[in-house]
Amino acid sequence: MLLRLVRQNLAPYKGAVAAVVVLQFLQTAATLFLPTLNAGIIDRGVVPANTGVILDLGGWMLVITAGQVVCAVAATYFASRVAMSVGRNIRDELFTTVESFSSREVGVFGAPSLITRTTNDVQQVQMALLMTFTVMVSAPIMGIGGVLLALNQDVALSGILLLILPVLFAVIGLVLRRLIPLFRRAQKQIDRVNSVLREQIMGVAVIRAFVRERTEEARFDTANADLTGTQLRTAQYMALLFPAAMLVANLASVAVVWFGAYRIDAGQMQIGALTAFIAYIMQILMAVMMSMFMIMMLPRAAVCAERIYEVLDTESTVHDADAAAPLVYDGGTLDFREVGYTYPGAEAPVLQDISFTAQSGQTTAIIGSTGAGKSTLLNLVPRLLDATSGGIYIDGQDIEAVTLHSLRSGIGLVPQKAYLFSGTIASNLRFGRPEATDAELWEALEIAQAAEFVRDSEGALEHRVEQGGGNFSGGQRQRLAIARALVVRPAIYLFDDSFSALDFATDARLRAALKQRTRNSTVLIVAQRINTIADAARIVVLDEGRVAGQGTHEELLETSSTYREIVESQLTAEEVQ
Repeated sequence: MLLRLVRQNLAPYKGAVAAVVVLQFLQTAATLFLPTLNAGIIDRGVVPANTGVILDLGGWMLVITAGQVVCAVAATYFASRVAMSVGRNIRDELFTTVESFSSREVGVFGAPSLITRTTNDVQQVQMALLMTFTVMVSAPIMGIGGVLLALNQDVALSGILLLILPVLFAVIGLVLRRLIPLFRRAQKQIDRVNSVLREQIMGVAVIRAFVRERTEEARFDTANADLTGTQLRTAQYMALLFPAAMLVANLASVAVVWFGAYRIDAGQMQIGALTAFIAYIMQILMAVMMSMFMIMMLPRAAVCAERIYEVLDTESTVHDADAAAPLVYDGGTLDFREVGYTYPGAEAPVLQDISFTAQSGQTTAIIGSTGAGKSTLLNLVPRLLDATSGGIYIDGQDIEAVTLHSLRSGIGLVPQKAYLFSGTIASNLRFGRPEATDAELWEALEIAQAAEFVRDSEGALEHRVEQGGGNFSGGQRQRLAIARALVVRPAIYLFDDSFSALDFATDARLRAALKQRTRNSTVLIVAQRINTIADAARIVVLDEGRVAGQGTHEELLETSSTYREIVESQLTAEEVQ
């Protein structure tokens, strides 16, 4: 998975990758050549005193070192640019994929996990790629070159390598067997911490209202402690690895000096050659340790790549059909034909055999008890979810046979939870229609009964909006969300309990103003309050996912016991009559 991910995203940067490889080769070659020059200074310039040799070889060492520095800086620069660019591209691809998900796919992964995969997981892959450029290119060159140059210095003494390398590889293998499962567990635990943290931030008011701070702290502490324990185990194995490798390296150096001294005493080796041999031994061990460090990073990056591909390889259940055609709106009449929907993993459908027609120029209301499927039904119209049975038609056209863009461009949705984006009031109102003029914004605000508090805000239309609209009350957010839908001037308006935070007087004024704006549009309203829907041209009553009655307010009072129960629970006997 990791190799596939990297290969796909490195294609546009072949030139930069080639430059990194060449620069790393030159840098490593310079590093390998320096001990040989140093040995020459000792054996030809120091032992038989010869200042000319020292200056000559020393000068070459300075030139090579300078070239080594230039190559190292340039290689790091190009490697960093490529790695960061690949990380950016993967994040873009993840965001684009997640943006295409329906509510079903988002629910399967969970928002905290999707955030972790887009941030932490991509960062792990990005860092592994950077380390590959800076380590894995130079480590093999340094290791192989070190062995060849060590053999060139003294073949007999090189036998020590046959003892060192198997021990190092055995240590690495044992540690990696423990690390890979820990890396996989740590990523899941990061998801869990993010999930708990997100819940507590979003529900902080409820937590405080029910005095559950200590309970939630304990829940977070549990998730945090689990992650900390896994990371500690990982750190312990990694901490064990480096001392073990250094112990092997130091024992190798002692052995080289010990046996090298005997060979020098026997006249079979020179002092400079021994010095160079020790340097090459250390370079070989350094190459192994660098590879070892990289190998420790790769399993975690591989786990992250798997998690990234789980998202990228997931296709949204809501997508354009192969032969999808643009939807042509002609009034926006909505026709539900035996529509049903079942949530993934649910034992029973939440909607069954829903059939009714919402005519253009009329208001159709949907009412029912909590859990009756009202919001789910509304979400089927813009295809935030796809019906699992039956079909929905707009002006006679099956919504699953048309393009999503053409479908949604003619729909103005005001969700149950009014959400505003960080920016300004104007940028939020223009969210669905960027070219709208200020006059059109003010007109929408007047209809939505929001113009007064917007005028009183500092900057008016340019007043800052915090993320989620946290600097506005619930009623203000609802009215701004309604104004945002009005600015689009869609053929179909969907109001999902969008008047619940308004007082009765504001609700009445808003509905009266809406009639004029929506006289040529289809209006579908989900509401809990009878006063909000009593004057609707058609009211659809839902009960346990089925249509329990439909008609006008007066007709339903006579024909639907379910509707009458709802009315009697909200109005007095005199008001019902």
